[in-house]
Amino acid sequence: MQPTTAWQAMAQRPLSFLTSSWPWRSVAYLSGGVLVGAAAVLVFALGLTASLALLVVLIGVAPLVGLVLTSTVVATVERRRLRLVDLDHVSDPHRPPEVPGLRGWVATRLKEQATWRELTFTLVSAAALWWLDLLVLGFSFGVPATMIASTSGDTWPWTVFGVIVLLASPYTVTSWAGARAAMTRTFLAPRDQELGEELREVRASTARLLDSFDAERVRIERDLHDGTQQRLVSLGMTLGLMRLEVEEGSAQDELITQAETQLSAAHAELRALVRGLNPPVLADHGLVAAIEDYAGRFPIPVTVDLKLPERLPRKLETTMYYLINEAMTNIAKHSGARSAEVHGRYHSDLLVFDIKDDGRGGLDPTGSGVTGLADRVTALDGRLRVSSPAGGPTLLHVEVPCRFA
Repeated sequence: MQPTTAWQAMAQRPLSFLTSSWPWRSVAYLSGGVLVGAAAVLVFALGLTASLALLVVLIGVAPLVGLVLTSTVVATVERRRLRLVDLDHVSDPHRPPEVPGLRGWVATRLKEQATWRELTFTLVSAAALWWLDLLVLGFSFGVPATMIASTSGDTWPWTVFGVIVLLASPYTVTSWAGARAAMTRTFLAPRDQELGEELREVRASTARLLDSFDAERVRIERDLHDGTQQRLVSLGMTLGLMRLEVEEGSAQDELITQAETQLSAAHAELRALVRGLNPPVLADHGLVAAIEDYAGRFPIPVTVDLKLPERLPRKLETTMYYLINEAMTNIAKHSGARSAEVHGRYHSDLLVFDIKDDGRGGLDPTGSGVTGLADRVTALDGRLRVSSPAGGPTLLHVEVPCRFA
């Protein structure tokens, strides 16, 4: 695995690290820290002096605001410098101004938590970090250079010490550069923030996929209803016309009868499929009515006890319908149950569903059926728990966040 930070490079390959670019990158990082820190000290000193001088005319607040906003510039430079010793992605935490223009930009920045984190880091950098950068560089290179340059017969032990310090300088410099970079990232680009942004993007992508699947399901249902079903009806009419042309009781008449029987069965199966893809009762009357309608056609008795304060949001309602539908289908196919129960309530912004059967139990929580249900729940930021001891009963417990408008 290729290292992405100076620390990783030093830890993974302690010897080949010496011939890599990481020590030189660390030296450049600390040297730049000295320059940026010294410049920050100068700017802050001038800004504070100007603020104190202008307080007598009541405009000393403006330079103070300027100092706060200057910290965002320092932070931007530090984020770019961080690439010297930390190759992981660094994002800008600032959001676009709420209104255009300089005043809108200033107002937005002053209200952001990131700006005050940057100010804190700039103060820490000006007060301590750049001094430590200078101290580490001086100890690693200045002290050895002085000792070697002043070598004499009486001072050779110090010369040896200077050579040892110089040989160890790649590790000394890189160790402090890694520590400084970790502190910088903590203030200016925390990894949990990066993960949070990635998680938000994943959730947004999941929501788009759910919407896409829902739209595709509706399209398929419409095509089947308006296209395939109509062709089957037309085929039935054609068979009826053919019957008029053949003798009753003949072999051809029997073949037409068989064809009409098969066509009727295919038509019934297609209607059931279309109703399953986009059940009208779900669209017209909501989840409770749709589950009660499905339970009424289920091959084993199902007790439905669902009490919701109002209609759920469409995406949530559709997803929960198919989740319960799939869970009950699995019960009919695999559980050997004689009865089942669907219980649902709404508690404190949380939908809670229990799907229970009296079957043989022993359901594998890692099986494809349960995994598919868990994926549906996870897409809604919910969770699914399974209890299925050998001999039964089996219980699927679902919790999904929900806020009614």
